[in-house]
This record gives sequence, structure tokens and C-alpha cells, in this order.
Amino acid sequence: MDTVFIESLEVDTVIGAYDWERTIRQNLLVDLQMGWDNRPSAADDALHLALDYAAVCQRITNFAQTSTFELVETFAERLAAVLMAEFAIPWLRLKITKPAAVASARGVGVEIERGCR
Repeated sequence: MDTVFIESLEVDTVIGAYDWERTIRQNLLVDLQMGWDNRPSAADDALHLALDYAAVCQRITNFAQTSTFELVETFAERLAAVLMAEFAIPWLRLKITKPAAVASARGVGVEIERGCR
């Protein structure tokens, strides 16, 4: 299985458990690795057989813009399910970083892996 990846996609969303967090939008960083068989698209240089990472990025952005969750964990689980279903991705590893959550850390968050590689 090959891997198609997206690194440090910046999205903004309503995320957080505190009341003040529910009134603002915050940035998240999304890192995504997706299992995909690149051989069919590479064999004929066929774009329509490749995993469209631009479309995946747009879907992640749309998901973030319309979501409101308390937990980064919930954001990650729901996003993983959406991406796997809509793009027929058999396996993914998704890392969500909340950069401003802890002042003394560059970022905190979760990393999940779903599906079969």
C-alpha cells in the first residue's frame, strides 16, 4: 500500500471545552497519511485514478468550518469517518494539533489510525 499525505493543513473551527472557546474560532493543524494504491494512476499517468489530495484538503476545510466540538478527539474521529467514506480510503493516520492550547507547548492534540493498511 502506498501513502498519499497532507502536512500541516491549517483550518479554523470552533473547538474547546471552555465557554470562551465556544465563542471564537481557533486554528488547528491537520496532518494526514492515507493508504492508496498509486500503481493504476501511475501506469497511465491518469489523474482520474489518483487520490485527489486537493479535494481532500477542501473537504477537511469545509468540515472544520461547519463543525463545533468540545474535544479534538471528537473532531479527529468524525473527520476520519467522513474522509474514509467519501474518498474510499482504506487506511489513514490523522494527526490534529491545537497550537494555542498550552502556552509552553508548540502544540497538543491527538493522532489516530483507522482502517486496514
